[in-house]
Amino acid sequence: MKKRYLSLDVLRGITVTFMCIVNNPGSWGKIFPPLEHAGWVGCTPTDLVYPFFVFCAGCAMAFSYSKFDSFSKDAFLKLLKRSVLIFLAGFLLNCYPFFPTSVHDSSWSFGQNYMYWLGHRRIFGVLQRIALAYFLGGTIALWLRKPAKIIGAICSIFVLYTGILVAFGTEPGPFTLEGTVSRKVDVALVGPNHVYHGYSYDFEWAKAQEIAAGTYTTDKAVNRTADFDPEGPLGALPGSCTCLLGFLIGSMIIRSGRRFEQSGKTEDSPIGLSCRTFVYGAICLGLGEIMSIWIPICKPLWSASYVLYAGGWAMIALAFLTYVLDVKGITKPFVPFQAMGLNALMAFILSGVIAKSYVFFGFSTSKYFGANEYTSLAYALIFAFVIFCCLWALYKKKIIIRL
Repeated sequence: MKKRYLSLDVLRGITVTFMCIVNNPGSWGKIFPPLEHAGWVGCTPTDLVYPFFVFCAGCAMAFSYSKFDSFSKDAFLKLLKRSVLIFLAGFLLNCYPFFPTSVHDSSWSFGQNYMYWLGHRRIFGVLQRIALAYFLGGTIALWLRKPAKIIGAICSIFVLYTGILVAFGTEPGPFTLEGTVSRKVDVALVGPNHVYHGYSYDFEWAKAQEIAAGTYTTDKAVNRTADFDPEGPLGALPGSCTCLLGFLIGSMIIRSGRRFEQSGKTEDSPIGLSCRTFVYGAICLGLGEIMSIWIPICKPLWSASYVLYAGGWAMIALAFLTYVLDVKGITKPFVPFQAMGLNALMAFILSGVIAKSYVFFGFSTSKYFGANEYTSLAYALIFAFVIFCCLWALYKKKIIIRL
């Protein structure tokens, strides 16, 4: 089973390495084109990084909870504790360096500026979404256990989540930024000051809204900033489905390993496991494409079609690594990714801390690496290499940091 753990560690390592690259360009205005996210609908390779991370968390969960035969207090408390710690780590990362690094109003006192800063901290984020998806997915997996029941739960969540979007969505459509009910849920739960503001409304739609509200004037710009969090709580529902897909594959790996040790059947051998994982991935990928006819593949909404599409690619990637590592025995080129994968959560947190610490030294990445897309890419690669060096030191000392 060690090699199968290795396949998962390598996939997780490749994922977090790519995440460090796409999250830290030299300049956000000069991103290397292949590393850009889709605007709203669609999926680029960059849009696969996040769901791969959630998929790997679900897959690892199958190994972590394999000793529990049924839903128990110990299993639930372990799940709850880890979910809370991951959520807290994400929130603290949002707050770091824990005080305002610029003054909002020079006429205010430090206390007033600090309270304003505190009142505008984002609640949700990448790790928070992983924590919520991990908790929901883990609860369902521990409760239902059987693959058929878990698949039924995934389908039920798809229907429930899509039904909520359609039933409560407004014009110009339930799957658009302007019409999604997810925005309203975000604001209702934490308020407009505590959500992400990186998405912009369509200009004409925003203008029409201001005209209807009687706030539009020609002497000021139309407010296009959306109170929408792509890692908001509603999206944790389909996010748990991505986690459950990983759990199903992880459980299949465990069962196949046990059967192969007992009977030695070809279908349970590494090559058989690789083939089955690939087939399941291809099926999910196809279903996601078909579903996208009616439900667009949309990462910000984590739509049902996106879950299947991204999950399908994750399975195919794991099948490839299983074949290369387990069947062919080619492991040496992947050791750096294994080092990253063993401490993937630490790699993500460390990358965030380093990037946010530049303010203490007056260092601006865009000043030195923002001239064009290639210098921006160069910085991203250098940054990922620095993170790798830190994780390599932990790997050599056999230190694994877990929450």
